[in-house]
Amino acid sequence: MSSTHFIFIPAVLLVGVVIGWVLGSRAARDAYAMELKRREERAQRKTGR
Repeated sequence: MSSTHFIFIPAVLLVGVVIGWVLGSRAARDAYAMELKRREERAQRKTGR
């Protein structure tokens, strides 16, 4: 194993963590927005009756 592995492997892991963080935060934001929309629709249905 050459010395470049000590730089390359942590760099690849760091890039993976950053990509996962971005995609995870986007998915969480979308899920939160969907939940707010559901709550709003339920409230409208409840007051509409």
